[in-house]
Amino acid sequence: MPASFANRPVSVRVYPNRIAIAAEGQILCEHVRRINRSHLPGCTIYDWRHYLAVLQRKPGALRNGAPFTEMPDAFRRLQGHLIKGLGGHREMVDILALVLQHDEQAVLSAVELALDAGVPSKTHILNLLHRLLDGKFPAPDIDAPQALSLACEPKADVERYDTLRAIHTAKGMRHAS
Repeated sequence: MPASFANRPVSVRVYPNRIAIAAEGQILCEHVRRINRSHLPGCTIYDWRHYLAVLQRKPGALRNGAPFTEMPDAFRRLQGHLIKGLGGHREMVDILALVLQHDEQAVLSAVELALDAGVPSKTHILNLLHRLLDGKFPAPDIDAPQALSLACEPKADVERYDTLRAIHTAKGMRHAS
């Protein structure tokens, strides 16, 4: 059940193969029933999507929260990269929150592409996601005409910079050094 409905009245509808939770005239969520006929203790089943509202207020909950161990592998790998940096938890929460507005599979695809490219950042993932949603991905292969091919690779010449700097100094121009 979404965390936004905590401490509010809901009704639970139990069916042979599923459980539905409803409030305010709408179904909030449905889960497959897992029936255990043994006398062993039951298990707790989490859906990480239901905790996104809590995460947006408290991004640190992502660190040790039990529901987030159930996230898809790509999200967990991304989390491993992002939490190393300053503000990484907030950035990860912002990426997870994209599933509230976009198809989860599209967000996962963008995350996987960013990880494969070695650029696991919110900005890059947003760019990839919008390209995927706009149908502009992957970029078309373009064959350059033979006349535009590089015949001689340019070489770096740092002495040229010193020459230009000397010319500007001789003319009395100021430059940063």
